[in-house]
Amino acid sequence: MSAVSGETTPTQERRFQLLVDAVTDYAIYMLDPTGTIVSWNPGAQRFKGYVESEIIGKHFSRFYTDEDLATDLPKRALETAAREGKFEAEGWRVRKDGTRFWAHVVIDPIRDRQGQLLGFAKITRDLTERKRTEEALKESEERFRLLVQGVTDYSIFMLDPQGHVTNWNAGAQRIKGYDESEIVGCHFSQFYTEHDRAAGLPKRALETAAREGKFEAEGWRVRKDGTQFWANVIIDPIRNELGDLIGFAKITRDITERRKAQEALEEAQAALFQAQKMEAVGQLTGGVAHDFNNLLTIIVNNLDLLTRNARDPRDIKLIESAQRAAERGAKLTQQLLAFSRRQPLQPNAHNPNALIEGFETVLRRACGELIRLQLSLAPRVRWISVDAPQFESALLNLVVNARDAMPEGGSLKIMTGNVTLDEKDAAATSLPPGLYVSVAVQDTGIGMSPDVVSRVFEPFFTTKEIGKGTGLGLSQVYGFVTQSGGHIKVDSTPGQGTKVTMLLPAQESGEDAPEEEGDKERPIRDSAGTVLIVEDEPAVREVASDIFDSLGYDVVTANDANEAIEVLESNPGIDILFSDVIMPNGMNGVELSRKAREMRPDLKILLASGYPMSALPSDGLGTGVSFISKPYRWTELAEKLRVLRTGA
Repeated sequence: MSAVSGETTPTQERRFQLLVDAVTDYAIYMLDPTGTIVSWNPGAQRFKGYVESEIIGKHFSRFYTDEDLATDLPKRALETAAREGKFEAEGWRVRKDGTRFWAHVVIDPIRDRQGQLLGFAKITRDLTERKRTEEALKESEERFRLLVQGVTDYSIFMLDPQGHVTNWNAGAQRIKGYDESEIVGCHFSQFYTEHDRAAGLPKRALETAAREGKFEAEGWRVRKDGTQFWANVIIDPIRNELGDLIGFAKITRDITERRKAQEALEEAQAALFQAQKMEAVGQLTGGVAHDFNNLLTIIVNNLDLLTRNARDPRDIKLIESAQRAAERGAKLTQQLLAFSRRQPLQPNAHNPNALIEGFETVLRRACGELIRLQLSLAPRVRWISVDAPQFESALLNLVVNARDAMPEGGSLKIMTGNVTLDEKDAAATSLPPGLYVSVAVQDTGIGMSPDVVSRVFEPFFTTKEIGKGTGLGLSQVYGFVTQSGGHIKVDSTPGQGTKVTMLLPAQESGEDAPEEEGDKERPIRDSAGTVLIVEDEPAVREVASDIFDSLGYDVVTANDANEAIEVLESNPGIDILFSDVIMPNGMNGVELSRKAREMRPDLKILLASGYPMSALPSDGLGTGVSFISKPYRWTELAEKLRVLRTGA
């Protein structure tokens, strides 16, 4: 809007001049209609460097750069102001000393009351510092833009306050698969799985970022092609100088490979842990158990042979006592093998008092001379359905741990009782309400702290000295009780002792299966035939030879599989091959049986091993091939041979 000149009083003119002269932040001066300078204020002198006496009468175009003069900008500025009532622009201007400054310029026309152009009012402000700041910011933003666009390992983009994508970097395109042109303007929730969208996760992520200043999480995200990747996501709110939310910065990194590597590492660590845990019992369940079963085979069968010839009742009683001890040893080795292979439990109905009383001799021996063992077994106790060997193993582990807690001696009590859990009691044990039987082992030992109690069932956790224990005993107890559908509880006070209670589900009724008495009967004597015994242990080979001889067989022996092959080739009259599975010199019993059947398809084969049959190759046995576990009784061997030969 143009200014209109009117008559003013000398006082008004004086005041106006004082006002203009007092302004030093703005150059304020007048031009005549041709652009010649007719007035000058201190602000103009400070900006431009000219004093009033040397600039009045000069054309204002001298403040413009050569580039602007070449385009006739000063003339066009005056013409625009005269025609449109105002000219306003920013640009470089030149001082007296030739230096440049960035100026904001406003030119207004001045007219009289008749509209005649009298000249122009020109106001200039030095904005050099602001210009430098803006250019620095612009340069910084450009560098940042190039940096963000150059990043390809991270998806970096911005969202508006509602979550719509507003820009896109090369990393986002590489990771998510979208071009900038097809994703800008879309809502970022399309990167989430259907499950996460249904759960409102995208909305909650923005709300959390706005409220707390940051959102960070990991989860599955979806690419353009529908495939998923595991992402680490960070969302930061963006606010203006007033604190108003203007959008979000979102950074996403594809860490699928890292997650796979972590999972693989965890699986490897778990496998290593399992291997290390089983290594503690592996030595027992491997060669030791096998060798022990070989020894038991010798003992049991020699005792059987002695029984057949014994006449003195005292001798018979001693032999039977030794046989029971050998059978107990065989039971323990089978128990170790079953535990190491994590075979399923085989529960049957048992009277817990009967199980404990039948195991009392072993328990007292485990306690030693310094521990006084007391049984406090409730009368008419309910029956339980458990795997008897595992029950005995659990009880033995509890007794051994109690014994070790009383190095100076003490008292150990084994108690049983009937327990009824109502809703409240059951909730504390995670068991269903109902009838249970408690089997508790209480000692007067050193006790345990709460921290030790909290870890007592962890595999390999032990407070014993190195070499004094593996830390697996109570883990076996815990596994047995929980697998049996029960609950185990530890009550302990340092210096006062410990009580461990196994709570096992009761059974309405049941009876122990009666033991077979058939082993006291004389076996059916097989008809004559020739047997080849293959056994690398001389003592086992000898006792097996005696058994077969007593059963009416002609016996040929071999020390290993290679020697057995030679015997089979030279002796076509062999009717039965009886071989140990584990043998030296390269070929085991299973491989021998295969080769022997190739040579003699009609040959009957019986394999023996201290390992369970489940340890043999699945295709190791076929028609006419049978298996017997060590230690075996001669009666069992006779029955196996009868079935093998008759097929019935």
